[in-house]
Amino acid sequence: MENEEEVLATSNEPLDPNLHKKHISMIERLSNRHQTRLDNSLARQSESDSSSTTSTTTSTASFLSRFSDSKRSIDSQLAQSRLTDPAQLRSHLDSISASISDLEKLVAEASYFLPSYEVRSSLKTISDLKQTLENLNSELIPKKKFSFKNKASKQDRDRSVSDSKQTAPENADSFSVPLEKLSFQVRDSPGLRNKNGETLVKNFKGSEVGEFTVSDLDSCEVRLIGSVRALFVHRLKNCRVYAGPVTGSILIEGAEDCVFVMASHQIRIHNAKGTDFYLRVRSRPIIEDSTGVRFAPYCLSYEGIEEDLRDASLDEETGNWGNVDDFKWLRAVQSPNWAVLPENERVEMVKILNSGDGIEGN
Repeated sequence: MENEEEVLATSNEPLDPNLHKKHISMIERLSNRHQTRLDNSLARQSESDSSSTTSTTTSTASFLSRFSDSKRSIDSQLAQSRLTDPAQLRSHLDSISASISDLEKLVAEASYFLPSYEVRSSLKTISDLKQTLENLNSELIPKKKFSFKNKASKQDRDRSVSDSKQTAPENADSFSVPLEKLSFQVRDSPGLRNKNGETLVKNFKGSEVGEFTVSDLDSCEVRLIGSVRALFVHRLKNCRVYAGPVTGSILIEGAEDCVFVMASHQIRIHNAKGTDFYLRVRSRPIIEDSTGVRFAPYCLSYEGIEEDLRDASLDEETGNWGNVDDFKWLRAVQSPNWAVLPENERVEMVKILNSGDGIEGN
């Protein structure tokens, strides 16, 4: 074929009829060969694209089927609420809340392959379910009624007022997100809870912990070595959290003046204020009802972290730490609620020592 192409390229002499026919035949053969090559190449590319598209489409279809089935079940439970025995009503509504929480977790874990409009549509559905549940709680669960007690003496009333004044400042200064306002249920899973001013270390290597919860901490430093499947964070103030890779999702509800160093396939942040996040994440981080949050790349090190990241499929930097979706900001311009953390303000590489009891670089 190469010799044929050369003859076509260099022959400039007049052609007799027989030679002209040969040239015409040669051109047709070359054209057919090139077309065959092109067709084969396009077929291979089409098969590759089709395989990738089919995989994504199948995953999305599977998610939508599970989501739809779960929603129908929750709708049915909500509809039964007014017919439920009052003695069982509280546990019935708690069960619905847990189902909605599971549904939200399903969305979080699938968000890295779902189209963005499917994520938004699913989260809108979940928001509507929560609102319906909140309305039922208000309607069906009676509030405590005020009851008059025996009339107190003036001295007792004065003592009561004095006591209330003394306790009020402590309550006013405390940071909390009311339990009923949480967008997902606090999990009854292994975790670190209700600590103040402590250094908390947990090593997951060699264990099979699925879900782990960090909640109600003030002025604490948390070091999580190794990986878990899911991490839930609730109501933290003035804390630093250094976490190894999470193979599934991280859900954060309520954080103020904190620093998080985390790696995960998906992370969702709700009600965070004045908090910095150093992330490695497979999908775009999601924030809601948050202000003054800043983002930078993951910067944690401990012995064996490279293997942990590789096992969690988080060994490659995606750059998604800086591609944040603010679901409460629908305008085309940049959301004012988050920013990229300036390099001169970022912490250096944080290294947790082998024992977990010491830390370097922060």
